[in-house]
Amino acid sequence: MDDLKRLETELRLRRKSEKTIKNYLFFNQKFLEFAKKLADQVTLDDIKLYLASLDQKSTATLALAIASLRFYYAKILGKDFFSNFENPKKDKTLPTVLTKEEIKSIIEKADTSKSKLIISFLYATGLRVSELVDLKVQDINMENKMGMVKQGKGNKDRMFILSDKLVSDMKVFLDKHPNYQYMFSKEKPLTTRNIQKIVKIASKKAGIQKKITPHTFRHSFATHLLEAGTDIRYIQELLGHANLNTTQIYTHVSTDELKKIKSPLDNL
Repeated sequence: MDDLKRLETELRLRRKSEKTIKNYLFFNQKFLEFAKKLADQVTLDDIKLYLASLDQKSTATLALAIASLRFYYAKILGKDFFSNFENPKKDKTLPTVLTKEEIKSIIEKADTSKSKLIISFLYATGLRVSELVDLKVQDINMENKMGMVKQGKGNKDRMFILSDKLVSDMKVFLDKHPNYQYMFSKEKPLTTRNIQKIVKIASKKAGIQKKITPHTFRHSFATHLLEAGTDIRYIQELLGHANLNTTQIYTHVSTDELKKIKSPLDNL
């Protein structure tokens, strides 16, 4: 079994998410190409040189590269390269948050009704873009205005709320696409890059100068709920966070309590 196949097999046995598998394979492959060696021949200096070559990348990217290499060499090959290896400190930057007027403008400037619905969905639910593309129609209960993220980050299931406005638009959309298995696609999930492009085009047309990604709507969702007085514990549950703003521990909230929360989209 070759190096990367062995890594993939181990990741799947441990039931890691597809996103984690993709990322871990990517960084380990790039490292081996950089080192020009087989996995069992690399040294700590090889790893240090590779990580140093990523100095122009974000802290999050560097941390992911370290995690990818640490898993393979420590967990699978049993090499103690990382015992004294410190993770880079996270950048202390505030997330970009959109105003309600900016969100309305971006939705209005989206090219198609589908694109408008996708952007509205991101803001109304606070889902990660990876969760949005994997969302299936069967995971949504429009009558109760609730949905279920299955095997989200950390392989956790969680509930999310639906907006009154969103439910109405979803019904119209799905009536036009009765064969869709996924909320926004027929048989295979859309790519996250596809969603990123939709957001980028609409934001540009809206004339907003902020750096906007699909995740920006998640930040805005949480911020607007906090501003509206929603208990931070509920927001933690909706976002699937172990903690929010590193200040609160994760607290389980019942489905009935979540159903009482009104999506910020309904206040636009």
